[in-house]
Amino acid sequence: MRALMVRLPSGARYWTVVDDELVVVPDADDYLRHLRFGRDSAELTTKSYAGAIALFLRWCRRTGRHWHVGVEHLGLFMTWLTHAGADSDRELGEVLAGPGARPVRGARRVNVVLTAVRGFVAHAVMSGRAPAGLMPLIYELADDRDLPEAARGEDSRMPWRLRARHRVHEPEGPVNRAGDDDIVALLYACRSARDRLVVVLMARAGLRRGELCGLRRSDLHAAGDSRRLGCEVEGAHLHVTRRDNPNQAWAKSRRQRVVPLDSLVVRALDTYTLERLEDWARREAMPSEEEISRIRGLISRVKAGLDDLSAEERAGIAEAVEVVRRHRAVSVAMPQTRRVPIDLRPTRRR
Repeated sequence: MRALMVRLPSGARYWTVVDDELVVVPDADDYLRHLRFGRDSAELTTKSYAGAIALFLRWCRRTGRHWHVGVEHLGLFMTWLTHAGADSDRELGEVLAGPGARPVRGARRVNVVLTAVRGFVAHAVMSGRAPAGLMPLIYELADDRDLPEAARGEDSRMPWRLRARHRVHEPEGPVNRAGDDDIVALLYACRSARDRLVVVLMARAGLRRGELCGLRRSDLHAAGDSRRLGCEVEGAHLHVTRRDNPNQAWAKSRRQRVVPLDSLVVRALDTYTLERLEDWARREAMPSEEEISRIRGLISRVKAGLDDLSAEERAGIAEAVEVVRRHRAVSVAMPQTRRVPIDLRPTRRR
């Protein structure tokens, strides 16, 4: 069992589960298609869920259980998932976890797999592909006493809700975030203004990689007043929008949001714009190969003597001279950019 990417004739993509013969597993495929197109989930979400469901179905096959029966033994599946490595799919493979053996998968990864399996089972029950008796095996009724006060109801009644029966405790710890020194070192290693802009947007604006790669020029409003662009948001900002992009980038959140930009990000954006303008000016200012060949031919004719040239040929010489002068003028007036080290702590005194 493994995950496989599927591309539809419309160009839309999602991930499904296939067996060793590359045959699609119908129950898993029905859930993953519903997840991608029925609930508008991201393609990467179906990839993660397909890998999780493939692990569950692989364990059921190795233990000789139908997946309906495997739901009754999710505790055993959790133990296998924690300690089974890549070699556990072999025919003669065994899980030998000795004292002090390090788990192969952490608590967070195990909980992600269990979330996908619960969604798979619940969808199969609701669509009639599995018996209704599987639902009490994955969920239990619980009250709201373990919820924070802000999440409880205002009435005096004790509401009931469904709570997952199987879950691994995730130890809480500090987030290992990159420090300012790490970000500055990364900026110094960048070789272009584009790379520096990518680093600054992730560090200062907090964008996800999918949101960053899906940005377009129309999403960036660096001016103080963007009403001329039809945007009523004040100050420098950018818009994060979920949409299909040619590079397959996808924003995870369905809701469009506005992210304010500080002066450091605006400065990095200006440097990137000047760098692109410089490359564009060089490409536009350089004569084409046809123009260069024609100029060379005319110069050869000039060497033979101007008196032998016709009026049309002399006009061609004048046009060639104008092309050369225009190229030199653009090259002289071309904006020059240099690599300016960006300080992430502008208020710091040197």
